[in-house]
Amino acid sequence: MRRTACATLAAVLFLAAPAPAPAQELRGHGGPVRAVAASPDGRFAMTGSFDQSAILWRLESGAADKVLRFHQGAINAVASVNGLGFATGAEDGRIALWQGDAAEPARVLEGHKGPVSAIAVSSEGGHLASASWDETVRVVSLADGTARVLEGHKGPVNGVAFAPGGAVVSSGYDATLRIWPADGGAARIVTLPAALNGVVVAPDGEIAVAAADGILRLFGPDGAARAEIAIGQTPLIALALSTDGATIAAGGLRGQVALIDRRTRTIRATLVGPGLPVWSLAFLPDGRTLLSGGADRLVRRWNAVTGEHIGPVVPRAGEDVLAAFQGERGAQVFRACAACHTLTPADGNRAGPTLHGILGRRIASAPGYAYSDAFRTMDIVWSKETVAKLFEVGPNAYTPGTKMPEQRIGSAEDRQALVDWLEKVTR
Repeated sequence: MRRTACATLAAVLFLAAPAPAPAQELRGHGGPVRAVAASPDGRFAMTGSFDQSAILWRLESGAADKVLRFHQGAINAVASVNGLGFATGAEDGRIALWQGDAAEPARVLEGHKGPVSAIAVSSEGGHLASASWDETVRVVSLADGTARVLEGHKGPVNGVAFAPGGAVVSSGYDATLRIWPADGGAARIVTLPAALNGVVVAPDGEIAVAAADGILRLFGPDGAARAEIAIGQTPLIALALSTDGATIAAGGLRGQVALIDRRTRTIRATLVGPGLPVWSLAFLPDGRTLLSGGADRLVRRWNAVTGEHIGPVVPRAGEDVLAAFQGERGAQVFRACAACHTLTPADGNRAGPTLHGILGRRIASAPGYAYSDAFRTMDIVWSKETVAKLFEVGPNAYTPGTKMPEQRIGSAEDRQALVDWLEKVTR
């Protein structure tokens, strides 16, 4: 049906205009913002950070209602829970359910034996699914606490989502996408050419998964491949879907964030501005505003149609500690580690312990850092050789039970450049 020119113009202006929002960004975290979620009415957001805190924000004013410190470890996941509030999942393997602005969680879900990497809530709000680096997905009834454990992934599970009808979809470091039927039957397994991170499912059942090769892949509800959209050449680490399923936001490790029209399979806009790269993304319910949690510790607002930053540009929080090492290969390799580790005693510990004095230091001995029990029993002294080995085989293989993100450095030259550089800057 053809609309009048005035009606068409009005619709365009409506879509292009961001939802009313204060200009100021959300400031309060002491580390990169790893997770963000908005309430169903768009009035509140909750964020989780590498600084081990969650913050409840009132979006109209841009003010923090409450800073929540419960988890022991970085908070990797946040989700809105209908009728309750928010849920947070962290490196300590626990999920906390928060009601209102209470300082303590209303309920704590346990059972994972590794960091929680992602959480999702079913459309009716009755079930919560969590993905973990312990290679499992747990689906918990919020009514009675009973849990269904989904096993089969061969490595960390990085993403989880509910599909229409109650099926659970998970994505893992083992490069598999798994569709678990609601009735408990065997999962359908789709094997892909790269490790997988986040996953989302649209209201019509279409699945979108973010991969380490920089490609966003789309699948039907049955797992049949539908489309591939190249976002960049570095791993996709952040993924969000608008409530109506029309727009996907995908962010890569080196900063690119694309807004994708799911119907046309095209990139409609790319975020250009401060705070990149982002670690987390979430749409407000109206689909016109996107929240991003950045490496600069801020939460920013974006026009979800044009990709433009909303409000004045706020300077990045803190200086770039690697700026003095421009052109040094070891420093470039270390950038992937800088979100969790500092280099000087003055900067202290973050989500990971400070690396000051690491060479010659026994594992699990940095002052003031809460190590996992698994680390405390290991007989490793950090040297250039042992650090290089850690990144050759990966943290999960070299230090089982670690909270460290799984990453490897395939190039022997890059590993050598990293340890040579650490020797110089961590004395």
